Amino acid sequence: EWLSNNVDWALSRHSFWGTPLPVWVSDRDPDVIEVIGSIQALRERCGDQLPARDEDIDLHRPFVDELTWIGSDGGTMRRVPETIDVWFDSGAMPFAQWHYPFENKEAFERSFPADFIAEGVDQTRGWFYTLHAIAALVMDNVSFRNCVVNGLLLDANGEKMSKTRGNAPNPFEVIKEHGADRVRWYMMSNSPPWEDLKFSLTGVKEVERKLFGTLTNVYGFFATYANIDGFTSAEAAPPIAERPELDRWVLSRLQSTVGFADRALTDYHPTRAARAVEEFVVDLSNWYIRRSRRRFWSAKTKSPSESDADKWAAYHTVYTCLETLTRLMAPIAPHYSEWLYQQLIINSDGAVESVHLAIFPEKDENLVDASLETRMKLAQVVSSIVLGLRNQAKLNIRQPVGRVLVVVDNNCTEDMVAPVAPIILDEVNAKSIEYVDASNNIVWRKARPNFRQLGRRAGRHMPKVKKAILALEAKELEKYAAGESLTITGDGFQLDLQPGDIEIVTEGIKGWLVGQEGGFTVAMDTVITEELLHEGLVRESINRLQNLRKAAKFNVTDRIHIEYNATDVLSRAIERYAEHVRNETLAVTLESVKSPTGERVERFSIGEQLLTIGVSRLM
Repeated sequence: EWLSNNVDWALSRHSFWGTPLPVWVSDRDPDVIEVIGSIQALRERCGDQLPARDEDIDLHRPFVDELTWIGSDGGTMRRVPETIDVWFDSGAMPFAQWHYPFENKEAFERSFPADFIAEGVDQTRGWFYTLHAIAALVMDNVSFRNCVVNGLLLDANGEKMSKTRGNAPNPFEVIKEHGADRVRWYMMSNSPPWEDLKFSLTGVKEVERKLFGTLTNVYGFFATYANIDGFTSAEAAPPIAERPELDRWVLSRLQSTVGFADRALTDYHPTRAARAVEEFVVDLSNWYIRRSRRRFWSAKTKSPSESDADKWAAYHTVYTCLETLTRLMAPIAPHYSEWLYQQLIINSDGAVESVHLAIFPEKDENLVDASLETRMKLAQVVSSIVLGLRNQAKLNIRQPVGRVLVVVDNNCTEDMVAPVAPIILDEVNAKSIEYVDASNNIVWRKARPNFRQLGRRAGRHMPKVKKAILALEAKELEKYAAGESLTITGDGFQLDLQPGDIEIVTEGIKGWLVGQEGGFTVAMDTVITEELLHEGLVRESINRLQNLRKAAKFNVTDRIHIEYNATDVLSRAIERYAEHVRNETLAVTLESVKSPTGERVERFSIGEQLLTIGVSRLM
């Protein structure tokens, strides 16, 4: 509406400072006017009044006001006193930056019109308008193709920042403490640039920890074992089709992320791109690396060219993920990306010298396996449910549980879960997965009426409607959950249930906990047998031993001797799983003694059990 009612632009200003209006008028006849468009044109009229070199000419007031010449009518041509509106200077920027049309014609044509412009919304009547106005007048074209309007920066409470209010943090101090990349990523990922941002140092710290800290830890883990084994990216990489499913999944996720982020940045949605990268880093760290750790830990017994293919596949997979991420993150985190890139290519031949000289990644459709990503997402969801149930039961993840039940229905079939069952079992530390339908005797569903949504339609029949809903059977609830129509009837009423009219909750019999997420229902057996207890105690003991190795500053490859003393139940557990303990801790010997000795000796409590350990490095 503003544009359609726009009036003519009053170009001149009564000001001393600014670009002088290049208009000369005869003092004899005001209708004799000359508009000067270049220094050359000015030289043709009053060259004897100008310095020999163009760069020595001052075209500002008062010097330009002194330039005169005889006009066509015999009068003296004098410059008008006005200057040009400063917005004209801004609007002429695309031409002025190249000194177009006097030189750099090809460079100007390559860059005009601009791909995008970014400024505050207040520039709608200012810079945005004048750029287009001049471009339309001079070139019959727009000045830029896309416009990104910046929102305001507010404090954490949504108030405008002000020095007097004391709610404006010093940006230089924030950047000095956290780094420009962390601040920039926080601002880009928190909300789209065109929306107001409630700035919070807590948010900056969270980005620093969750994204940059996590990614740095991934690199540190990778570099530690890659250096031990002498891995370099120059080594021939195993064909991706021959790598384990977990490798193919993370590479597929990587390519999907590349494609999504590329489209988002192309469409000027940096927030979507940043969040996609964050989600991938979580998957890379919390799922791929964590589930692949044993592959990196396996001892190196051969030269790199002959080493275990599975381990080398893991190295190449992580390297590919990290190197691609440096290029993907570079537009938003240029400094961190450069640092990580340099760490990765330090011994690489043929790599470009900077991530900012590298080609931005392009999605490789050949590496995308949508069905594999779907299966792995299912494994993550089911695992998330079980881990939540473990927390509810206060069962440490090192304590194995016996059975996990998955309720199968239209939303979740056995064929969907079975391929990823081994991954789920390993992730949640359970022994078996079983499949049951909604009519089983362990997990059952019941309905709760949504009174707020039903009240208006049920009216005075609400008590009867509630009774009918509570009486619904599992099969009926299963159909309702699948989106099928469901009608309840009673004394004097008939009601077609709509989505959201009822909430379906699940419960389990004693000894079982039930959870739901994303349309999936899962139950977990909370009964811990003696065998499960022993295994859990041993896992806890191994954890204490590994921490003791670190405290003793042993190298990750050092072989050790262990002496221990434990209370009865724990002692029997360690004896039962002695070989497993030795393998996990690189122990050559594991000896039960009355008073353990070693380079490092510590005493621990594991639940109700006591454990004293002494560790010594074998030379």
